[in-house]
Amino acid sequence: MAKATRSDDWGFPRWRPYGAKGRDAVRVRLCDREGCDEAGDKPAPKAPNSPERWYFCEPHAAEYNRNWNYFAGLTPEEAARRAAEEESGASAFRKSAHYQWAGPGDGTRSRDEMRALDVLELDPDADAGAIKAAYRRLAKEVHPDVKPGDAAAAARFQQVQTAYEVLRKAEERREAVKSA
Repeated sequence: MAKATRSDDWGFPRWRPYGAKGRDAVRVRLCDREGCDEAGDKPAPKAPNSPERWYFCEPHAAEYNRNWNYFAGLTPEEAARRAAEEESGASAFRKSAHYQWAGPGDGTRSRDEMRALDVLELDPDADAGAIKAAYRRLAKEVHPDVKPGDAAAAARFQQVQTAYEVLRKAEERREAVKSA
């Protein structure tokens, strides 16, 4: 049987040896913004195509990037070419949406809307007419008046009704944004 070793760390004062691995002080770079004492762990370029970087905390990085124009100094043709090159490198993420790996549909619907579409047994690209038709079909099947005393049907009806409300309100918000 192996002899158990005792820890030299009994709290304060520290009795363990100073050379212990993993116990070294971590060097923290401060935010490059004048007067900020937060950790500067978000790199930002000092100039376009420059290897030099500023290091900001998250709020100051957001402030810096708000005014950053990635396509500054490029002609419209060069900007379009660069955008196409970068989009082609990320096309695999868009293609993975076919296998439902990429999150909610094509990005136009929230996760709640996607769950509601699943409850209504619809595809992610269903339009308002298909949603209404599916709601009416399912509501007729599981309505408590059609199946009195069936607790499972009543619970399913509640799910269908809630899902339709989520999708209806989302459609109303989209219409309000379009008309504004």
